[in-house]
This record gives sequence, structure tokens and C-alpha cells, in this order.
Amino acid sequence: MDALWGVLIIVAGLLMFVAGRIQSDFIIYRLMAARSRILWGDNVHMFYQIAGLLVIVFGVLVVIGIV
Repeated sequence: MDALWGVLIIVAGLLMFVAGRIQSDFIIYRLMAARSRILWGDNVHMFYQIAGLLVIVFGVLVVIGIV
């Protein structure tokens, strides 16, 4: 069961990373970016790239059973 959750976490992180990288027009990303822009300003897309990478690392740790 941990492998399933880990893969889902990795997919979520990958979506965050890719959406931040291409500055997506996907409605969910636009809503998240609009809320984050208050704190991060013009660096919101870089924030989502870094956060996506961290989520991916966490998902890998879940898959291999460390977390």
C-alpha cells in the first residue's frame, strides 16, 4: 500500500514541477499560483518547481519505505 501512496505523491509532485516550469494555464494551477503570489510575488513559478521536487523526493522515500 505504501508503494501506491508513494507513486501518487510522486505524480502530484511531478505535476507541480511541470506546471511551474511551463507556467501552466491549467485552472487548478492558476488558482494555487494566485494564492501563492501574495507571499512569493513573481517567484511563484520557481516556488512550485522547488516544492514539486521536494514532494517527488518525499514520494520516493515513501515508496522505498524510509518514511
